[in-house]
Amino acid sequence: MAEFPRSNLWQASAAESFVAPPLAQDLDVDLAIIGGGFTGCAAALAAARRGASVVLLEAQEIGHGGSGRNVGLVNAGLWLPPDEIIAQMGEEAGRRLIAVLGEAPSQVFGLIEREGIACEATRNGTLHLAHAPSGAADLASRHRQGNRVGAPVQLLDATETARRTGSEAFHGALLDPRAGTVQPLAYCRGLARAAAGAGARLHARSQVTGLSRSGEGWEIRACGQRVRAGAVLMATNAYHGGFSDPFRPSYVAVHYSQFATRPLTEAQRARILHGGEGCWDTALVMSSFRTDQAGRLILGAMGDAEGLGGRVHADWARRKLARVYPELADVPFEHAWQGRIAMTSDHVPKAVRFGPSALAVFGYSGRGIAPGTVFGTAAAEALLEGREQALPVAPIDSYSERFTGVRSGYYEFGATLTHALKPGVLG
Repeated sequence: MAEFPRSNLWQASAAESFVAPPLAQDLDVDLAIIGGGFTGCAAALAAARRGASVVLLEAQEIGHGGSGRNVGLVNAGLWLPPDEIIAQMGEEAGRRLIAVLGEAPSQVFGLIEREGIACEATRNGTLHLAHAPSGAADLASRHRQGNRVGAPVQLLDATETARRTGSEAFHGALLDPRAGTVQPLAYCRGLARAAAGAGARLHARSQVTGLSRSGEGWEIRACGQRVRAGAVLMATNAYHGGFSDPFRPSYVAVHYSQFATRPLTEAQRARILHGGEGCWDTALVMSSFRTDQAGRLILGAMGDAEGLGGRVHADWARRKLARVYPELADVPFEHAWQGRIAMTSDHVPKAVRFGPSALAVFGYSGRGIAPGTVFGTAAAEALLEGREQALPVAPIDSYSERFTGVRSGYYEFGATLTHALKPGVLG
């Protein structure tokens, strides 16, 4: 059975640090943000840059949730192909969202450069890998759709894919040159540092226990203190807790785990993902591959490495690594960790207007970095200036998902069964 270390690589390797004290006094602010991930920290930075008084309250530490457990792929667009987005949202709304998220990596890398965030930023594109001939056909369709809406994606054959990845396991790839990779926790902490430098107040270990209307604004309760705010942004995504009224984000929680090797040798690094692209494949139970600045190979997949099926997922990861990169068959994993994804049924992010001057943004369905940055920035503008049209999607007044617990369990069971039965070839 595979070794199973439990430690988060991003926490061990983040060059950015940020310490936020607990809330210790009552406050009056223009904007209160609940949640200290990509969305919340991007919103705090945008609000502070606009001269607003802003406070961010995080229940744990900055980047504790999905933002500190992310794969680190700065993708352009959504997981859905363009035609499906347009079919679901309509021509105008769909094309607008596609265009906004197509530019999202530029916004992320622009922030990194402008704020001097030390997060291993590498903009060499991403590779969507065909795990089988059927996957190659899917990528060909996505290539045609992407080009029709102006995305500069390129279809690569198996030979070029093998040259870029250092593996013969794939049947082709779709290259998106707009995208790239970051050390996600360092990026989140860097956003927090920049927000604090711009005048925002950030408080960790400050779980919100109540939220209610108060006069013309809102009252938030945390750490025995009260915050009065003209506007509220709920940015808790898949890590919401502490209160349910007046709104609780509704989504299906899907676990995603990652396993990082020790740093590869220089010879191995010259062969394996030598261009620094981040990758994921077309399998139903998706896998991801990337390297970090130190040269570790990081393998990810759906499934909870810390749950009942943890040993199954770890054993699968060992087999999968050996299948894709036989020369790494005996290289040990030094880190393993998991996070939760907030998935919506249609795989489109939601902006819910749950009260006057109040928004909840959530449901990135595995695309947290670029959409979270864009949605957080836009939400700050929408709330402070009363310009809901700044949001990438039209806000709605309510949203709910049915049977979320059952569906979450179904996804975990499916991932565990797949990883138990498949020898690392297709799963």
